[in-house]
Amino acid sequence: MTAPVTLHYIYDPLCGWCYGAKPLVQAASQLLPVTLHGGGMMAGNSRQFVSPNLRDYVMPHDRRIAEYTGQPFGQAYFEGLLRDSSAVFDSAPPTSAVLAAEELAGRGLELLGRLQTAHYLEGRRIADVDVLLELASELGLEPQAFQAAFERNTGAVAVEHFKNSRVLLSRVGGQGFPTLVLEREGRFSLVDIGPYLGKPEAFAQSLRESAGLSVQGGTAPSCGLDGCAS
Repeated sequence: MTAPVTLHYIYDPLCGWCYGAKPLVQAASQLLPVTLHGGGMMAGNSRQFVSPNLRDYVMPHDRRIAEYTGQPFGQAYFEGLLRDSSAVFDSAPPTSAVLAAEELAGRGLELLGRLQTAHYLEGRRIADVDVLLELASELGLEPQAFQAAFERNTGAVAVEHFKNSRVLLSRVGGQGFPTLVLEREGRFSLVDIGPYLGKPEAFAQSLRESAGLSVQGGTAPSCGLDGCAS
């Protein structure tokens, strides 16, 4: 019998390349279990209010991601959220929301995908708790139960989660977000998603043909530990 395989996904909800890889991760989730590890790219001291400097920094990278992956970025994001100086980019609240959705219903990946669409396409403020509650409710998660689970996964719990995710990232030799890694019988192997960005069907077929074995090497574009460049 073939040993079970798990796909570990080290991500950040504010990582543009993670949004670019969203269709690949969704395709993979139809084939094998996906375990989420939020990296806290813009949490704690790295959180920041939207500013002209932030906008000028992220926009060229976002346009490259759109061109490279085919993922849509909305005008509500480019001309709305990225011009809203009262908005804050903070990875902690949306990551806590993903943890809550996973805890309640095993739907963390589904909520992450909804958060990414809300941020990059709809220009929603996904660091705002009321927005998170609304999006979770959209998915059918019971509001009071979700809010309680969200609160359980904030603060020190979120900080510990980020720490553990960074430890895993270092252990597997990942360089940033997104990092995908397959685990079989305690052995980890990095997955090179670079050739498959924008090609989720080909990515799924690659996973099938390799029986869960990863493609080694590669230089897929990613977000660094403190922000998106490249």
